[in-house]
Formats: sequence, structure tokens, C-alpha cells
Amino acid sequence: MQFVHYDLGHLDQGDVVEVTLDSRAVVRLVDEANFRIYRSGGRYRFFGGEAIRSPIPVEVPHSGRWHVAIDFNGGSGQVRSSVNVLSRA
Repeated sequence: MQFVHYDLGHLDQGDVVEVTLDSRAVVRLVDEANFRIYRSGGRYRFFGGEAIRSPIPVEVPHSGRWHVAIDFNGGSGQVRSSVNVLSRA
């Protein structure tokens, strides 16, 4: 599976992850456990979805270690991206 990965480290509940893309793609904000499942191809839970316009804000639902995975939902392609974390504090 081809995807762009950002390891965001520890984030607090209520922080906002803002993802900027130059083309349409799927943005998935996943915690540590779900990221491992995502990489192995199993069923996992994520926040975000298909990004039609940019930037895409996604709120962190609980504190912990978080990752952003950007892909084309099984397809192939290229995307330039950046991630910015907006702290709620």
C-alpha cells in the first residue's frame, strides 16, 4: 500500500490537525493502535475522510500518539501535503 505518513507524536484532546493538499486524496487521522492495523490491512477506525478541498481540519478526539496517513483509497497517485497542529491551549 502506498501512502504518505506523518507521525505527529503525542497530541491532546481538542487539538486540531490541519492537513493541506495539492490534489484530492483521503486523509486519515489514526491513533497508534489503529495505525498499526491500517498498515497491516485490517479493519481500523479513523477520523477525516476524502478531502475535496484544502486545508482539512480534523479534531483530535482523545489524547495519545497520533498519525496522519494520506492515500488514494487503494488507487495510486501523487500528492504534495503538509500538516500543522493547532494546539487548543
